[in-house]
Amino acid sequence: MSAGPGTRPPDPDGPAQWHRVLTLLADVSLFIGTRTVWTQAATHRPVLAGVISVCYASILVTGVLALTVRRTRSLARLDLVVLATAVVLALCAWALNHAGGDEAVLTSQAARELVAGHPVYGHPWPWLFHAKGVALTPTTDGGYDFTYGYPPLAPLLTAPLLWLGDGGVPATAAATAALVVGTVVLWRLLPVPWRPAATMVCLGFGLLPLYARQGYPAVVGLVLLMPVVVRWPRLGARGRLGAAGIARAACLGAACAAQQLPWFVTPFLLAGIYAVRRGELGGRAAARVLLRITGIAALTWLLIDTYFAVSESGPWLGGIALPLTQGAVLHGQGLVDVSLYFTPGGDRLDWYGRASALLAAALLVVFVLFVRRLGPAATVLPWCAFYLATRSQDGYYLLMTPLWLAAAVTAPLPEFAHAWQPRPGPLAGPRRRAALAVTAAAVLTPALVSAALAATGTPPLRMDVTASRRVSASALSGLTLRVTNTGGTALTPHYMLTSGQGMSQYWSRARGPATIAPHTTATVELRAPSGAFRVSSKRSARLRLRAFTASPQTLSTREVRRADLGLGPPPG
Repeated sequence: MSAGPGTRPPDPDGPAQWHRVLTLLADVSLFIGTRTVWTQAATHRPVLAGVISVCYASILVTGVLALTVRRTRSLARLDLVVLATAVVLALCAWALNHAGGDEAVLTSQAARELVAGHPVYGHPWPWLFHAKGVALTPTTDGGYDFTYGYPPLAPLLTAPLLWLGDGGVPATAAATAALVVGTVVLWRLLPVPWRPAATMVCLGFGLLPLYARQGYPAVVGLVLLMPVVVRWPRLGARGRLGAAGIARAACLGAACAAQQLPWFVTPFLLAGIYAVRRGELGGRAAARVLLRITGIAALTWLLIDTYFAVSESGPWLGGIALPLTQGAVLHGQGLVDVSLYFTPGGDRLDWYGRASALLAAALLVVFVLFVRRLGPAATVLPWCAFYLATRSQDGYYLLMTPLWLAAAVTAPLPEFAHAWQPRPGPLAGPRRRAALAVTAAAVLTPALVSAALAATGTPPLRMDVTASRRVSASALSGLTLRVTNTGGTALTPHYMLTSGQGMSQYWSRARGPATIAPHTTATVELRAPSGAFRVSSKRSARLRLRAFTASPQTLSTREVRRADLGLGPPPG
């Protein structure tokens, strides 16, 4: 059918419809959270409010053009406009909200100590947590973590920005700048039609910019992993790295020197590279490629860490391992919710950590066995282990999601079609498949059994509120408890009262024994943190009296009512 009068025939080289939709989705993702930022700016930063309003216009015009332009080149230019708009919105949000949280103030303080020539690791800085909005990390021994517990690259990058201000401002600036640079790099590395996805995942939805404004060192690690993950199965192809391959291997080492999360994905990438190269070159040549990549990454990591490893070797080693050893209380959206919210606690909390470690190792084994099928999931599989961990918060999952995108676009299944997979020699056909299935089940079983042990534990302490002291109709100053140790091990509990899903500060012990012997009952008198604990007035708020112990790690929970605490019903 011929085109009607006054119409232009469609361009056969025009953009694909899915490219238009992807551009539109990236454009739409910029709306999320923008109104909140504009509202904040309109009250005291009118210039920023005006800039945000211009971004609104850009989003609207780009949305229209994304559905109507005829040429692929025109749509690619619109993708650049969407990226620029996203960058401007991210910078506006930082300009308005740059104080940061606990990770930001710790990273900035570490940078200040570094510039002053003082030790960075192993020194607590409790005064940093007096500021409003800076969260505490309670540990099962009744204390809090006040020390810096990450590799040193983030403070090194933050040090040149200390002039920006006090508190966590320098760290939030470094993380936000890193995220913007990483987004541009990923956008440039991806094939043209997929570039809007980089804008959407990195800067859209408001998720990663929020973590950057909190000063998370993991953002720096993510950015350094981006060039590594793009087309990662081709790293070392034909047995050669080249300048680009050397740079990518160095980025891998630098990422491991920024935060601990890259430690978990690195073994999967290295195992996958070896499998692909062995399928292409044979065992010896593949091993040489792997050794070169690992050597360059290790050397980069060592260069970044050398000063700290030499000047404060013991504290440095303890500091970079701190998230794995600190004994923080349960928190997150994983299996630990069974012990946190659906049961009264458990006496086998250590098994959550064991289950997580066992699952990480098992997933790596399964990945190697089935790399031709699981290769594209190398950037997703490592985070499954955190679902069983004692700290399984969503940040561990979503902070690395841009790597999921990079792998999905540039490391599809055909890249692994000829990868080497270990197979039992004498077996073939159904017997081989059965042997592989049994092997996979065998390596996964210890993690699942450990998780079941952790989730089915019983609380060792039985607690009853016998008296309360109030400073007002909705605030408590103290509690008296009758605590019974039902187990066979002496326990030293630390108590807190929580409202909602999070943890609060510990209550100090005024009277009563610190340690409760097995099968005994004691009366314990507690004082509220800071002299008063305000109870939420919301009817839906669930009050929980919790007791943590460190050795062994246990949690005992008792749900309490306002009447149990001597408080009247909530208003309304």
